[in-house]
Amino acid sequence: MANSAEPTIEVNGRRYRLPAQPTVVVCVDGCEFAYLDAAVAAGVAPFIGKLLDGGAAFRGDCVMPSFTNPNNVSIVCGVPPSVHGICGNHFWDPHANDGAGAEVMMNDPAYLRAGTLLAAAADAGATVGAVTAKDKLRRLLGWQLEGVCFSAEKAGEASREENGIDDVLALVGLPLPDVYSAALSEFVFAAGVRLAQTRMLDLMYLSTTDYIQHKWAPGTDGANAFFATMDGYLAQLDALGWVIGLTADHGHERQARSTDGRAERDLSAGRAGRLARRERGARDLADHRSVRRASRRARFVRDAVRIGNGRPFALLGMWTNRQDAIARFVNQLQVGARSTCGKCLTAGSNRRRPA
Repeated sequence: MANSAEPTIEVNGRRYRLPAQPTVVVCVDGCEFAYLDAAVAAGVAPFIGKLLDGGAAFRGDCVMPSFTNPNNVSIVCGVPPSVHGICGNHFWDPHANDGAGAEVMMNDPAYLRAGTLLAAAADAGATVGAVTAKDKLRRLLGWQLEGVCFSAEKAGEASREENGIDDVLALVGLPLPDVYSAALSEFVFAAGVRLAQTRMLDLMYLSTTDYIQHKWAPGTDGANAFFATMDGYLAQLDALGWVIGLTADHGHERQARSTDGRAERDLSAGRAGRLARRERGARDLADHRSVRRASRRARFVRDAVRIGNGRPFALLGMWTNRQDAIARFVNQLQVGARSTCGKCLTAGSNRRRPA
């Protein structure tokens, strides 16, 4: 229990202690635990190895559907999609397209029904920063946030008015990365380190993309190279005295390698149990086109699922497990029950800042 003298905030019915020393939460998109285990075993991630051995490490559950937006927003709001309202990366809006309906991206803060810990901490006097890989997530995480919030994707366009900071490329010292590359996530880590070095921040949130996890299986050269890079940046933050919380937004299905070297993965999420194993280039995998097709095929449930302003959504879920999720999805049963998708991770270090 927090000391009564320690400053706290209440967000969405839960009370949180404000950080007593600089704290960073790092959300590694699509990072099932096997990636960390493999990188540590290969000797390329010594800091992560120390964190897992000497810190606190747990295997947790993500929310359903197991997409980036619902899980990142669940992390920063501290509540599930049934409360905060972000139930997918995309949804079917019957009011769009002059009433004809259209599939739209769920990245508008207007869809949020709950406040974030980031905004509440800033309102309570903490200095807060957030860096995302893609700009679509930045808009959600930065809602009502008085602080620094920008994306690696649009780093070259950051302004004090919109993002609380400008000249980001000069600050980070890296070129603007390709949105479909491992460099996008590296830019997030590098930006986090530079913010820690140059700003008196109390709380920081960093969120990557799962480009690597779509392309490379745990223990492969590509995956280990990425986690070696991440390990170096985390070690820098630790050396600067930051408390580090490392988590995933969701896991990833095991990948098999096809004969031509391209990655395959189980893309069945949201397809009502239909397995779709397709050979794709990294670009097609990285932008989740298959997930968007799954969303379009989910329209048949739109009249059965209603959240927020009475609008029907194609994808929503907090179910008990994968099999139950599929059954409830197909049979248009109740929405809002609990879910598990046990391939996430939570790890943390509590090293104190040097006096």
